[in-house]
Amino acid sequence: MTKRTFTCGLDAAIVVMGGKWKGLVLFMLQDGALRFGELRRALPGISERVLALQLREMETAGLLHREVHPEVPPRVEYSLTDFGRSLNTALGPLGEWGEQHMTHIENIPWGSSSKP
Repeated sequence: MTKRTFTCGLDAAIVVMGGKWKGLVLFMLQDGALRFGELRRALPGISERVLALQLREMETAGLLHREVHPEVPPRVEYSLTDFGRSLNTALGPLGEWGEQHMTHIENIPWGSSSKP
């Protein structure tokens, strides 16, 4: 396993929560644990495969706790760790900025090659 180095704190934070879905998963879990199906329904547009991959990456990074309940069928719940909650708290001001500027952002003429 190779140790990574970063140019600044923002660089490190983006690596941990990078991508479209991880921030949304963090947001969905802020009020408590959810099952896979609940997350899938709360995130329209994400495929089951991508959600599973993102959850695994977030668990590996220490953002999420995955709890398997010994039932038939097995019930799996995802919740935020203290590390995940701290990142969610840090993302709060960014979300507020997005809310304040949503109209402007929605009116940006994203070209086909620069669409986010």
